[in-house]
Amino acid sequence: MSLTDILPGRLGFGTAPLGNMFRAIPEDEALATVEAAWDQGIRLYDSAPFYGAGLAEERLGRVLAGKPRDAYVLSTKVGRVVLDEHETAARDLGEKGGLFEHGNPNRLVHSWTAEATERSIEDSLERLGTDRLDIVWVHDIAQDFHGDLWLGKFEEARTGAFRVLSRLRDEGVIKAWGLGVNRTEPIELTLALDEPRPDGFLLAGRYTLLDHEHALERLLPMAREQGVDMVVGGPYSSGILAGGTHFEYQQAPPEVIERVGRLKALADRHGVGIKAAALQFSLAHPVSAAVIPGATRPSRIAEDVAALEETVPAAFWNDLRAAALVSPAAPLPHGA
Repeated sequence: MSLTDILPGRLGFGTAPLGNMFRAIPEDEALATVEAAWDQGIRLYDSAPFYGAGLAEERLGRVLAGKPRDAYVLSTKVGRVVLDEHETAARDLGEKGGLFEHGNPNRLVHSWTAEATERSIEDSLERLGTDRLDIVWVHDIAQDFHGDLWLGKFEEARTGAFRVLSRLRDEGVIKAWGLGVNRTEPIELTLALDEPRPDGFLLAGRYTLLDHEHALERLLPMAREQGVDMVVGGPYSSGILAGGTHFEYQQAPPEVIERVGRLKALADRHGVGIKAAALQFSLAHPVSAAVIPGATRPSRIAEDVAALEETVPAAFWNDLRAAALVSPAAPLPHGA
């Protein structure tokens, strides 16, 4: 089944910020943000045990518990099991150290085995307060968390999580599965296998206005050939394209700030919102099925909806191409 047959629209809601990413978010603000997403018509929600050691799933579940289950599509991830015991040492998060320091204090076990996958799903169902998941992503089996050891984690997932999720899909327990990563290589490796066959993938931060050339070289042609869809995570590149200061989950370096300045200047000349440019660019590729920006304030949801609906003139995209601010190979909206 294609992801486009499952997804309820092209705009979803990514809940990583609800896990207290970067800052401690008041409970009422977090819940109001999810309610705002619902009120704005968003019906695709993505979470993960990793986001604040279960905090994002708990918050999302509190709001969705009052909504009709058949009215929305829910995805979460496997790869981390949240334990009842508290973490006493600094978390080992690879390049993402300190990302969720304000989340729940529970200890995380990083595991992609069959047993861990089944437990992770059971725990997520409990935190989310639901009886089923629609899509499950295999989370973070990539270089950014594991360095040179990533291939070992991939193999653990191939013989564990991949097989469990394939079985659950075949049994009709879930509708689809795939990889949810911040790097292209694990997805490329999966697509090159004879089995199993994922239904899609969630690629975070690698198909944005600021970073897309690598994905265009190999991954996206492979995905298009095989009919595998992409959900774009992190379309604002950790916030720098939405007025924030983070890029790749860290403070943006000078060269990125300079490039964003050039993008904004061009957008301003055409009267285009930078959010509109970011979202519509990420969705222009034929493989893109949906985009899931995150938010921690209710007002941001309305901004995202408006950005997706904003009319962006072809002249803007043409000038973006002429200024070499996007790859020559990148499809642009309206065939620009």
